[in-house]
Amino acid sequence: MAKHHIIYSSKAPPPVGPYSQAIQANGMIYVSGQIAIDPQSGNLCMGSIAEETKQVLENLKAVLEAGGASLNHVVKCSIFLSDMKYYAEVNAVYETYFTDIQPARETVAVAGLPMAVNVEISAIACLTFTTN
Repeated sequence: MAKHHIIYSSKAPPPVGPYSQAIQANGMIYVSGQIAIDPQSGNLCMGSIAEETKQVLENLKAVLEAGGASLNHVVKCSIFLSDMKYYAEVNAVYETYFTDIQPARETVAVAGLPMAVNVEISAIACLTFTTN
């Protein structure tokens, strides 16, 4: 049976439901969807879509770091948007975070996201993955 453990970072917002920020199992980290909650204040960062995306990626990064990984370990992302009109702006911020590698990814528009946010991103990271 595979061993797994829960990853938690105080530098990212706590889950808004009955789930973990991330689970590590068999050298992989599965990060739950992150939304634009400022972990310090607990408030949503709902300025521009760029500001919202930046907070989402900062939260994702914090959870990965708590698990001993970085954005360079990410092999797959899923991006959920409230509207595809945000696609280009989200991509512009996203590419500033994933500079060494560009993980596999899909981006979909959905009918609704938690707390009425515009973007949510989840990720899968491999602790043994290297960019060399």
